[in-house]
Amino acid sequence: MPSKELTDKFGRVLVPMITPFTANEAVDHDKLAKLTDYLIEKDYADSLILTGSTGEFYTMTDEERIAVWKTIEDANHGRLPLIVGTGGSSTQQAVALTRKAQEMGFELAMVVAPYYCKPSQEGIYLHFKTVAESTDLPIMLYNIPLFTGVNLEAETLERLLAVPNIVAIKEEAGVNPTQSTDFVLTAQRVGREDFTVYCGDDTMILQVLPQGGVGVVSGGSQVVGGLMKGIIGAYYADDNAKAHELYLQMYPFFKALVMNGRVSPFPLLRTAITIASGIDVGAPRLPLAPATPSEEREMRRVVEDVLGVGKEGVSV
Repeated sequence: MPSKELTDKFGRVLVPMITPFTANEAVDHDKLAKLTDYLIEKDYADSLILTGSTGEFYTMTDEERIAVWKTIEDANHGRLPLIVGTGGSSTQQAVALTRKAQEMGFELAMVVAPYYCKPSQEGIYLHFKTVAESTDLPIMLYNIPLFTGVNLEAETLERLLAVPNIVAIKEEAGVNPTQSTDFVLTAQRVGREDFTVYCGDDTMILQVLPQGGVGVVSGGSQVVGGLMKGIIGAYYADDNAKAHELYLQMYPFFKALVMNGRVSPFPLLRTAITIASGIDVGAPRLPLAPATPSEEREMRRVVEDVLGVGKEGVSV
């Protein structure tokens, strides 16, 4: 079985936070602290993830990322567990950031597969192994072929599970819908039943839980965290009808995030967070294009329809 200790500590809804930016694309630390408070007060997250893909870490310097960690850590005041995204396109960068995370006292690091260079499975294995062996921190692998261009194969995961502090994976299940099952069976076969699989695609939560997943890494839960928690709670309460009902209520929101052929949901997620929370988190950093006026209008309509007063108590 997946690690009960890990799930008890970090929960089932892990929320990778948007990084608010000013009009000149600087990190807005005041808005970042406000967003931290908002997510905690709304009870949308069991844990917060800092500088993940949703936080646009790939546009940030290492110094900016570390400053974001510090701001959220200070704003959090120990209320929720914090997970830091320490991945990089180079192994050296990922090692340095992971060691910094350990030095700062964080308890779990999320490391994305190396991107842009499209390494072989051997390269992916050596990357993750080197990062994990450079630290005492528990490591959550992050597999997202849609953006990295490479997929962590089950055979490579099997080799990695010999490294004891590799404890979990965030699997972007929309690209490979049943690969979570491969990962769970691989972990069982090598005696690593403690290894934990989180769904990395908000819309795939009800597909991944029956495969042995324990929860979700959900950027969209900055807006629909109440619904996401309700879906997972209903699933574990054996109320599949309720889980299905809530899923159908939530789904149009995620569909809207990629309207007009967008691949990245982050620009329109920013718009939705601003609408729902009242915190202007700003536009994404270029080259991601901000929402157009028509997209903003449509996103407001969707957010109002999906949430609305009486559903989550949110007035938008």
